[in-house]
Amino acid sequence: MSELRDCTDPATWWPHLDEATRALAGGGLAVIPTDTVYGIAADAFTPAAVSRLLAAKGRGRNMPPPVLIGDVRTMDGLATDVPAAARALAEKFWPGPLTLILSAQPSLVWDLGETEGTVALRVPDHEFALALLRRTGPLAVSSANKSGRAAARTAAAARAQLGGSVRVYLDGGPVSGGVPSTIVDASTGVLRIVREGALSVAELAAVAPELAAGDQDSAAAGEPAPPEPEAPAVLAVSEPPPDLIGAPAEQDEPA
Repeated sequence: MSELRDCTDPATWWPHLDEATRALAGGGLAVIPTDTVYGIAADAFTPAAVSRLLAAKGRGRNMPPPVLIGDVRTMDGLATDVPAAARALAEKFWPGPLTLILSAQPSLVWDLGETEGTVALRVPDHEFALALLRRTGPLAVSSANKSGRAAARTAAAARAQLGGSVRVYLDGGPVSGGVPSTIVDASTGVLRIVREGALSVAELAAVAPELAAGDQDSAAAGEPAPPEPEAPAVLAVSEPPPDLIGAPAEQDEPA
């Protein structure tokens, strides 16, 4: 079984970053710490790697994985028609536990699964994860667990579930968060909370008042409720921009 690589000391990160970068570039999978839960990562631009990620979790293409990016500035390279309120949320809560589902740039070619033209973006608030993203570019990252089981808060817990399907386990110690990111769908131009996670409705509404609980209830009253997604998706392009990520209508758990 793949060894746990101790990444708790920033002074010793570099060989582990090198190994993870090589593994991901070769189409392998890596388990990485984030600010919420541990994630299982694949190169977002390698369809076979994304397929391996889904297979490791026991998921199909109808539940594409999210992608983590390294910088808020990447958003405009990956998404189009970003509502002003969504941009304000990103500027306030990135890096952090907020996943935004947006309309993907039509010029980008994704192969994350059934994304339906959307892209899910998040910048994690975790120095090791950001250091890796600076080397690799965008990574398809889902919570490091088998489908239907609890998300891992330690690398050892992730390895107990995922075993040899993952080439590299990067052990950054127990994650401090343990609560998944909050997901906001802004792909229609009207913001909607898909899942409340580490960020509360009140915190989001302080920046985007339309997300206040009463406003959400009023908006939902006049139309049929869409299926509740579990999380966002990813993408793959022939010439990837500096950083990116994707997402669908039905989604996997984001890390």
